[in-house]
Amino acid sequence: MPVREVRAVGDRAVLVGCGSLQEVIDLHDTLVADPLEGQLDVLAAAETVLVLAGDPADVERLAAELAVLPARGGAAKDDRLVTIDTVYDGADLAEVADLTGLSVEGVVAAHTGQTWTAAFGGFAPGFAYLVGENHALDVPRRAAPRTSVPAGSVALAGHFSAVYPRDSPGGWQLIGRTGARMWDLDRPEPALVRPGNRVRYRAVREIVASTSTADDVAAIPSAPATAPRDVADAPGAEPPGGALVVAEPGLQSVVEDLGRPGYLDLGVCPSGALDRGAAVRANRLVGNDRGAAVVETVMGGLRLTARGDQVLAVTGAPAPLTVTAPDGAVVLRPRTDAPFALRDSHTLSLGPPAAGLRSYVAVRGGLDAAVVLGSRSTDTMSGIGPALLEAGAGVPVLPPRPGAVVAGPDPARDWPDGPVTLAVVPGPREDWFTPDAVARLYAAAWTVTDRSNRVGLRLDGEPLSRARTQELPSEGTVAGAVQVPASGLPVVLLADHPTSGGYPVIAVVRHADLDRLAQVRPGDALRFARA
Repeated sequence: MPVREVRAVGDRAVLVGCGSLQEVIDLHDTLVADPLEGQLDVLAAAETVLVLAGDPADVERLAAELAVLPARGGAAKDDRLVTIDTVYDGADLAEVADLTGLSVEGVVAAHTGQTWTAAFGGFAPGFAYLVGENHALDVPRRAAPRTSVPAGSVALAGHFSAVYPRDSPGGWQLIGRTGARMWDLDRPEPALVRPGNRVRYRAVREIVASTSTADDVAAIPSAPATAPRDVADAPGAEPPGGALVVAEPGLQSVVEDLGRPGYLDLGVCPSGALDRGAAVRANRLVGNDRGAAVVETVMGGLRLTARGDQVLAVTGAPAPLTVTAPDGAVVLRPRTDAPFALRDSHTLSLGPPAAGLRSYVAVRGGLDAAVVLGSRSTDTMSGIGPALLEAGAGVPVLPPRPGAVVAGPDPARDWPDGPVTLAVVPGPREDWFTPDAVARLYAAAWTVTDRSNRVGLRLDGEPLSRARTQELPSEGTVAGAVQVPASGLPVVLLADHPTSGGYPVIAVVRHADLDRLAQVRPGDALRFARA
């Protein structure tokens, strides 16, 4: 067997090149059935397998093993048939007709006239990459991806077809829409289409509601994120640990812990607190386990009222803190990075931080938000986990763990002025860019735009030119990957990133610097330094 090409993806992952889609599937199945030492997660894609390591020390050994590891095929597949009713009125249907040389009717006939097979999952929960029986509908992605693609959009890109499970950014060509619920956590198997399943698209004039999940698919809206259990108006049913009630949510406030690793195959990224160090410090200060759920909030404005006496700590961006009594009188001005008491009916207010972007509020015992796939984290891209916090919502607090001890205050965090410099490892597709573009990546000061969020930081500057202009088949991604879309302007992926994508990665931020990405503001300057 030829030795596979293995490329580093940052300092905690590798990308394994395969000679065919079948080898991708076989290698993936081998790694799932018999994981290598140090292997944390795997994700199959069009021509590659992404392997995540638990520790940077494991990466070099994993790379050497993966280069020659035999890929065992022949595993039994779930080849059930799923029928997806589709209205063919997509925004790119005419463009696809032009690209393929078919009429619009011919595109519909080609799409419905073959059986598609789910090769692998990725990008987002419930997103399955379907391979057809021929290449009649092979089309490139859009030159400029859409910032929002509606849930249920039926799309084409390369030699794949797929259905977008929920509203999300996307660059595929849209040819129709369906009401199929591609992802539903209330089902025993949340993903409607799983690897190995066969899919037939059926043209319909309108989507008719149904309740089946295979062979005939329902027109059912996507399930919303799980709302925190509302205790704000139920004083007679207080949870044992009390609660925090949201008086004002600020610009954006979410519940986060350290995430849900291990679900890349389902299209679920790890998510979790963007500034993991700040979340861990806040939990340590109030005596919690390091992975207890906290509130992550952006640029102050958050106000929380205690139900029952609580102990809190705020870390991350140094927001001014004020505690007021029910009559509005100020009773305390605690400092960040230190525990303090929040008495029953008293309210904590966070002002705009002097530096940084995100603050973290931990409460002794931890927040008792709903657990989804092993985590209480809100994933803003996929909609998994608790909903964004809204005024009036109450989040229960868990009782403190036995023997938990509140810690002393931490020293104030240093917030240097000037551009933020991040250490990066050359990306797996650095060779897709001109030498001049690679040099400018490191020489330039990139500006963070206001279109940044928990999915990624969008940067502005002089566009980077590619040496290779062909489409890159979709492959796995990680937090910290510096992707370059067709615009040439880099996007640094953050915790809620898609699990796979089709834009070349020129560099990857080292794991130790990921927390710093959480605290850069729109307008800040970023520099990349080759590690």
